Amino acid sequence: MSLRAAPSAPIPAETVRIAHAAFPKGTLCMQMHDTLGPLYEDAQFAALFSSTGQPAEAPARLALVLVLQFAEGLSDRQAADAVRGRIDWKYALALELTDPGFDASVLSEFRTRLIQGGAEHLLLEPLLRRLEERDLLKARRTQRTDSTHVLAAIRTLNRLELVGETMRYVLNRLAVAAPAWLQAHMQPAWGERYSHRVENDRFPKADADRQQLATTIGADGFALLQAAYAPEAPPEVRDAPAVEVVRRIWLQQYYGGSNPPRWRHEPDVPPAAQLIHSPYDLDARDSLQHGSAWVGYKAHATETCDDDTPHVITHVETTPATTPDDNMLEPIHAALAEQALLPRDHLVDCGYTDAATLVESAQDYGVHIVGPVAADPSWQARERTGYDQSAFTIDWEAHTATCPHGKRSRKWQPDLDVAGQEVIQIRFANKDCQACPARSACTRAKSEPRTLTVRTQVYYEALHAARHDQTTAAFKAQYATRAGIESTLSQGVRAFDLRRSRYIGLAKTHLQHILIAVGINLKRVMAWYTHPQPTKPYVSPFTALVSSG
Repeated sequence: MSLRAAPSAPIPAETVRIAHAAFPKGTLCMQMHDTLGPLYEDAQFAALFSSTGQPAEAPARLALVLVLQFAEGLSDRQAADAVRGRIDWKYALALELTDPGFDASVLSEFRTRLIQGGAEHLLLEPLLRRLEERDLLKARRTQRTDSTHVLAAIRTLNRLELVGETMRYVLNRLAVAAPAWLQAHMQPAWGERYSHRVENDRFPKADADRQQLATTIGADGFALLQAAYAPEAPPEVRDAPAVEVVRRIWLQQYYGGSNPPRWRHEPDVPPAAQLIHSPYDLDARDSLQHGSAWVGYKAHATETCDDDTPHVITHVETTPATTPDDNMLEPIHAALAEQALLPRDHLVDCGYTDAATLVESAQDYGVHIVGPVAADPSWQARERTGYDQSAFTIDWEAHTATCPHGKRSRKWQPDLDVAGQEVIQIRFANKDCQACPARSACTRAKSEPRTLTVRTQVYYEALHAARHDQTTAAFKAQYATRAGIESTLSQGVRAFDLRRSRYIGLAKTHLQHILIAVGINLKRVMAWYTHPQPTKPYVSPFTALVSSG
């Protein structure tokens, strides 16, 4: 497909006349065009197209169609029908009323082109730039971030279902890519075993029988792999993505290629962050958080939260479900820095905070993290009956620590903890601890002296300062604003189907989340132009009555 970029065209006069007659007050897409003008230009997408070949549909219009599609929760076919049949969409797209539109498959092809070209950001950034021009989006203010779980567009499978469905998957793919080769290498029992969808209800109930079935399916898979990787196998078989999927899943589920194959014991399967749960979506991961278990992804949304501007989503990250939240602030800040949209204060929950995040966000990006940090896990801190780390005075230059009773440490040993972080092992003298009258409040060791394991100075001080600050009224008042991100996630789930991925794979799911963010932003900005003030938090009648009394 080739692109001959053209500047944005004005709305045809007849389309304007009919649209305003049909919708005197306008609709969302009409108001968007009138207020913000054309969001996209063909030239922004020029790198995605060749200079030769059949002319492509105008990418600026396709991008806007994708945005309107997700703003209204439409399928590809419904969106294509809206382009053909809805006057307000023709108005927003600057089309003649007689424009025939395009086939729905064009939208899928354009999404694929965006992903392959790494151009997903071109859907959100032009809107953010337009809002900056209108002083509705300002850097170095306050922003907030939170995540929610997203279900992958696949069935949840147990291990036995997984290997059975993987065999069915690869056989179906090879039946299309290399039918003659498959016909020559398939075993007689495969037709009965893999012709229908694999479901647990059809499996035997006894553990021994299920183990035997797992061995049988494993042998089928290894036989297929041996034939596919044989020197005489054609390239369309050897290099087939489905064959690679079988290899990866069999590596995770079986102990090598012994005869007969041995089913891995549960403790020996890979960790959750690596374990594949479906042959159809290799990126989806199984996770458990706050009592909720799901297979899929996480969506991280970052938005502004100042009262004098609309609350606009500035960045979206999509990760496998097993990625910890505290790994995400650095990439979020890096992306915001690239767009010159870094906040001054960043409100997050405790899932995003640790000592490294507090320090590195301030040092690298000048961002102040506002969020609760984990409490000291020691028994002294939990029970509040002993001397925790905060009771000790540390002299970083002299490399000593002084206990509450004035005794100085005798050992200062730099080390690495299990996570590879630099720590310092501090140990007091045996004679001082043995004779101490407050020993029971300091250590429960029978004979060993008190020891401390602390981070290096900058991290230690940042963590202890944060633990102190989060007990103050000022922190609680500022942090209360973070709760507003929950309403954004709720809006995404309830109005934009954020909870479920429409597509297979991390890349397409991330594109979906960007389009949802643009849709939310447009609805909020248009509402702001109508009522330029933040929505007040809901207060129930009974709460209002109690407060007034």
